[in-house]
Amino acid sequence: MSATTSHLPLRPVPLRAPSARLSLKSEGPFAGPAELDGAWWPRSRDLPSELSALADMLDPLWGRITRIAVNPRHWPILPRRIFVNGHVVKAGWFTSELDPHVILLLSYTAGPWGLLVIPPETGAPSAARLMDAASADTGPPMTATALMTAERARTGSPKAGKDGSGSALSSHGRDQWRAVGM
Repeated sequence: MSATTSHLPLRPVPLRAPSARLSLKSEGPFAGPAELDGAWWPRSRDLPSELSALADMLDPLWGRITRIAVNPRHWPILPRRIFVNGHVVKAGWFTSELDPHVILLLSYTAGPWGLLVIPPETGAPSAARLMDAASADTGPPMTATALMTAERARTGSPKAGKDGSGSALSSHGRDQWRAVGM
């Protein structure tokens, strides 16, 4: 007696990036000037690859992300167009208009949203404190630079969680972010 088995051919499974490390406020986006809508802790400084994991989490909540704006200080590679999950996200970078610790996200349906970008090399305890502070629904609104400066002061380090900035920069409110011409 013989047994017949059918083996399906092996198919490669696409490698998915790990989900984004993200913390959002419980209230809706755009709560007011200079407020952050949460925090994002990317795993690297490779924005094109990190943006896919972020979009996976935010697209269902906020609508498809179509544009981003960042300060290029912490992003070594910053193309004008980034292919993300089957669509193109246009990227703009602004050295004086945007806080270097913020990513501004826009979609066709709503926005803008501002997220504190926690440097990837930040230690887990500092990152957890920064994520909690950026997504807190209570207390006075703080800018991304103010949060990073406070964390530097707390840890006694000239660099908040080894982020490489070492200096406090002027903060910019959400009204100024809208004026970047995106």
